[in-house]
Amino acid sequence: MLDSGERLIYVMGPSGAGKDSVLQWAREHLPATKAGLPLHWARRTITRAPTDRGEQHESVSVALFHQLAHDGAFALQWEANQTSYGIRTEALAPLAWGDGVIVNGSRAHCPQALARFPRMKLVHVTASAATLRERLLARGRESADAVEQRLSRLAGNQPPAAHLEIVNDGALADAGRVLLDWLQAQESRKT
Repeated sequence: MLDSGERLIYVMGPSGAGKDSVLQWAREHLPATKAGLPLHWARRTITRAPTDRGEQHESVSVALFHQLAHDGAFALQWEANQTSYGIRTEALAPLAWGDGVIVNGSRAHCPQALARFPRMKLVHVTASAATLRERLLARGRESADAVEQRLSRLAGNQPPAAHLEIVNDGALADAGRVLLDWLQAQESRKT
């Protein structure tokens, strides 16, 4: 286990909350100099094809993902919605240098991640049920019934208490600014 787990920032949220968009907004608005905010963004390995929009992850086959997992390539890994996700061990190397690392994580996997990195910081991006429903339906990956089932499961699947809760019901810039201000405050406490 890495001693500097408090520099690990684990961002989670339900599908449709806009977690990826909030993370991307914050990343695009970070200070220009790396010295101003030493953060690294862990690239996920996912058994899903890349898209033009959203997160630019490493896309691998299911067989390759399982081989990587068997070989110990992942510091964190989980399954969600018939998809496998992993964070490669080398993506967390900046923790040893004293830099922060942001992980785009999973609410369901959060307890396992906390067991490995008990001092990590938790950020929870969420939205109202109405907003989640609207976004999930607009995404078009699931039927209306599947969306309703997903929303009904949310009530029973609450993550551990977060260090930062972001409600992303309004303008993306508002939610992104909350995250960016918090990240900058975390860094200023360390200097």
